[in-house]
Amino acid sequence: MKKTTSFFIFFLITFGLHAQNKQSKLIELGKTYKNFMFVNNPTDDYVKNLKENSSEDLMATTDFIIQTIIPKTKIIDKAYLTLPDEQTLKNIYIVCSVNYNLHAKEPVTNEQIVDSLLNITIPRYEMIDRYYSMLFASYGNKVKPFNMSKIDFRLHEYNLQNDTEKGILFLRCMEFCGKQIWGLINIAKPMNTKGAYENIKKYPKFNGLKYYQYNDFNFPDFEMVIYTNRGKESYKNYFIGKYYEVLLNHLLCIKKEDKSEKEYHELLLGSILRDKDYYKYSKNKDILEGLFKEIKTD
Repeated sequence: MKKTTSFFIFFLITFGLHAQNKQSKLIELGKTYKNFMFVNNPTDDYVKNLKENSSEDLMATTDFIIQTIIPKTKIIDKAYLTLPDEQTLKNIYIVCSVNYNLHAKEPVTNEQIVDSLLNITIPRYEMIDRYYSMLFASYGNKVKPFNMSKIDFRLHEYNLQNDTEKGILFLRCMEFCGKQIWGLINIAKPMNTKGAYENIKKYPKFNGLKYYQYNDFNFPDFEMVIYTNRGKESYKNYFIGKYYEVLLNHLLCIKKEDKSEKEYHELLLGSILRDKDYYKYSKNKDILEGLFKEIKTD
């Protein structure tokens, strides 16, 4: 009986220490991500220390975070585009949540963030969205200048289970790509459609096709918090809406830069610009319907 009791106490102490060490490491990775996700770069010794002081169950998490902060990142390689196991997805989600807490106006303790998230089930789609959001943000922060023209995302190779998960990767990537032209269209005076068009030519391919030919959006919608101050909202409404902005800006650039009618019609008829079923997700429904009428009368 004494041996059983002693073993149980030993188990509880060991388990508690492991949980505490995991909490501390996730907080450390959150602080690391915050400090080096933009223009700052860690020293080689700092990165070496991160690796050496990581437990086996956090190695994949640590490796991913390292790729988000180093200048010679491989974050866009197949190894990182491929979804990790569920626990690693959750760990990365928690690391990012610590980063958000460190930026919050009224933060709670990082320990509260980690403990609360470790003890709940986080929807898989939300974890995948967070994963690819971090991946593309870090690529944009660390790889300059923007040029994804040689990249071809083979979505069937990344452990994505269905069209929803593939759609999340695509839409997060296109949100990132859209940011590369947004300022040139909406802020520059005069509007710099030439520069925007040059960037659009550097967009990646998906499954061997031009970006705008991707149209697998007929997956069930779901809600999640995209901005903390807005509560839960429709995923498709936000991200397909953003994608329509990219497509309309692409059309605008073709028009303004006097590109060929063939190129204009290929974009218009080869993308979801022609698909009325998705117009409800766009803030520019009237413009989209006008384009559809225009092409019918040509």
